[in-house]
Amino acid sequence: MITTTLREIFERELNKLTEEIKSYPNEESIWRVREGIKNSGGNLCLHICGNLQHFIGNDMGNISYVRNRDKEFSDKNIPVADLLKEIETTKKAVIKTLEAIPDSDLDKECVAFPAHLLGKEHITKFYFLAHLLSHLDYHIGQINYHRRLT
Repeated sequence: MITTTLREIFERELNKLTEEIKSYPNEESIWRVREGIKNSGGNLCLHICGNLQHFIGNDMGNISYVRNRDKEFSDKNIPVADLLKEIETTKKAVIKTLEAIPDSDLDKECVAFPAHLLGKEHITKFYFLAHLLSHLDYHIGQINYHRRLT
């Protein structure tokens, strides 16, 4: 029940990400960075996808993925169609992984991420998935704001 709920929420939020990317007025605006803003909407999209494919797909789901975090922020001018494909790949990895995790595993320790970086000695899989969901929504909000500025 809990993993089913998490899967539904991750899927819903990744669909929101798709809609945000599609809502930019043009491809150029996705990559525009205004003064005082550090990242473009395109780079935030790449970061979300890299983060979820790495921690959920690769680390929890054994779905092969090699993350290059630096490229998530340095790549530019990737076509919208490619960003949308990356979101779909991410969504499939997240869904497949969460469908395979039984609720009984959510209380087990998560070793996919250094717990001390979240201010904890140990974290459960559920705690980390909740963290990843809040991280996803934080960046979707940034993308929404960035899009409205263009």
